[in-house]
Amino acid sequence: MGKIASHTLTDGSFLKILYTLFLVSIFSFSSYAQQNYSLRLASGKASPNDLGEIVLGDIGRHQYNLKVYALDGGYLLDKNYLDGFSFYLKGGVAYFDEKIFEDSYEVTLYLKAYYDLPYFSKIFRLGFGEGGSYTTHTLLTEYLEAQQKGDNNSKYLNYLDISFDFELGRFFNAEQMQGFYFGYAIKHRSGIFGLINNVEHGGSNYNTLYIEKNF
Repeated sequence: MGKIASHTLTDGSFLKILYTLFLVSIFSFSSYAQQNYSLRLASGKASPNDLGEIVLGDIGRHQYNLKVYALDGGYLLDKNYLDGFSFYLKGGVAYFDEKIFEDSYEVTLYLKAYYDLPYFSKIFRLGFGEGGSYTTHTLLTEYLEAQQKGDNNSKYLNYLDISFDFELGRFFNAEQMQGFYFGYAIKHRSGIFGLINNVEHGGSNYNTLYIEKNF
């Protein structure tokens, strides 16, 4: 695998770019009241644990402190389906700070469903996204797991986006924060037990925190 020769773009500078795009988009579309669009800015770290362990609360901490920064946008397909579900078509870009490997970029495309929990005036949401992910280089955490278990690697893998968040405006009863959500999401790449490019174990999980805005 390719070692880093030099960093042409640091994780800090890329985060500034994502943050700028996030702010520009919010102010550009702030006059629209339909709320047919969403924009999410996230950052987080890799976990050595599998998806099941993370869902049960054991998020883990990777030995190389691998980081990710991501910007996702979405378009509302259906709202309040069956009195609680909303569906978005989403796409995103991400930057992976790989430490001892060459840094990687990611493109994702996925369908995401949100469920408004019927408690506390539906302030809280659960989200589940399913789609595809392509990275420009093999991620270090995926390479290490594949080597440990004698598995393959692939730049293209299945993508899951699992989240839990709450609307800041209703939570704090602040009108100026309406449409803003703060939450936690798992970025998960896998070969679905070998169905994609014969990748059975060489996937990855990143725990992220994010701010999301609906327009």
